[in-house]
Amino acid sequence: MVEIIAGEKGKGKTRQLLDRVSADVKKSNGSLIFIDKNNQHMFELDSKVRLINMEDFDMNTTGEFLGFLAGIISSNRDIEKIYLDSFLTIAFIDTTEGLDDAIDKLTKLSDKFETDFLLSVSKNAGDLPDSVKDKIIVSL
Repeated sequence: MVEIIAGEKGKGKTRQLLDRVSADVKKSNGSLIFIDKNNQHMFELDSKVRLINMEDFDMNTTGEFLGFLAGIISSNRDIEKIYLDSFLTIAFIDTTEGLDDAIDKLTKLSDKFETDFLLSVSKNAGDLPDSVKDKIIVSL
């Protein structure tokens, strides 16, 4: 399953994401991964959640990022959920088509490996393509 928290920058998407992680860690039996553009939220995450700072990895394209996610999943089959903060930034997405394609590939990864994805997307829900609107769980 792929879910989206949508809203303009500064509307509280990251707080929503962190709250979801905190709630999920209490009921999770598997691994939880939080991927962010920096280490800013390191101390807000439970020690059971693995933080991946994308600054540590030299990537420049959406394809590289999606391959990176597939590699993470292949290295640990116990991953229940991956939280992606600032998704458009860390995934190098700047077009509607790019977002559509990335969501489609995440959905396929999720279905095949039973790993859920929760994304924060810095766009108003109304500005997102119709193809992803059914994945929006929070609109700020």
